[in-house]
Amino acid sequence: MIDNYNNLANAIILQAVKDYRKALRTLSINPNNRSAQYERRRIEQFFRSGWFGALTSIDPEMLITKLKAEVMA
Repeated sequence: MIDNYNNLANAIILQAVKDYRKALRTLSINPNNRSAQYERRRIEQFFRSGWFGALTSIDPEMLITKLKAEVMA
């Protein structure tokens, strides 16, 4: 049962990371893209939420910083 919870938690986080990368890439090409701006803010709110904290012990600020650096590289 615990493995199922961990698998689900990991899948949720990985999808958020993929979506965040996509939004950042879109914004690097078109900074005025409202949809990508909204998506970036929405996912950052998720990363900083209590729900994210319940799913993982990853530091959300560190994750955001690393993903931004990865996409901007």
